[in-house]
Amino acid sequence: METQLGLITLWTQGDWVTKSVAVLLLGMSLASWSVILAKALDVFTFKTLAARTESFWHSADFEAGMATLGAATGNPFVQLARSGQEATAHHRNTQTQLHDTLDISDWISRALRNSIDDSTARLQSGLAVLASVGSTAPFVGLFGTVWGIYHALMGISATGQATIDKVAGPIGEALIMTALGLAVAIPAVLGYNALVRGNKSILSKLSRFAHDLHAYFVTGARVSNTHGSDGKVVAMKHA
Repeated sequence: METQLGLITLWTQGDWVTKSVAVLLLGMSLASWSVILAKALDVFTFKTLAARTESFWHSADFEAGMATLGAATGNPFVQLARSGQEATAHHRNTQTQLHDTLDISDWISRALRNSIDDSTARLQSGLAVLASVGSTAPFVGLFGTVWGIYHALMGISATGQATIDKVAGPIGEALIMTALGLAVAIPAVLGYNALVRGNKSILSKLSRFAHDLHAYFVTGARVSNTHGSDGKVVAMKHA
């Protein structure tokens, strides 16, 4: 209850600078939490999709494997497989032209790398907001504190009274701005670190899937340490 009264008093008695700082911190908090929730949902979704890649290699053919990966919209694993498939088809259809001078392995590698780069950009989008909020929110709150203390001291100087009951209230309300700045910054920093770890895990799975796809499109079989139940390397028929 005291905290609520302090916040209410801070708002009602603060000038336009104090209110602007409070509104700015509120906006930064809403922005950071929006990014955290949205990106956390993406990480959870992509990890679920990554678990389907093993089923992809046990499918009868390429198209059946694509069906096991789920919907194509926003699915980085589907986009990666399609990029490799399109690059392979393009290379084979242009072998009598200048493309026959470019090795198919290099051509497919470029296509897969471009797809991974696109997925990386999508995963990292919004993280700059969290980094900015985490690094600037404490200083925004500190600015509000300094401004509030300045006005409190000016009020004490005008009245000529510096007793503890006259000082504690205004100074305490000003210090609330520092607490608000930390309350905005800490979730942003923790959310940023958690999302970076989640993104690294997803990109690692994408890279492994791309390695297997590269081997499949170049040689016709998946080259990895993963084997089927009969002890043979898992292979798939070309579509």
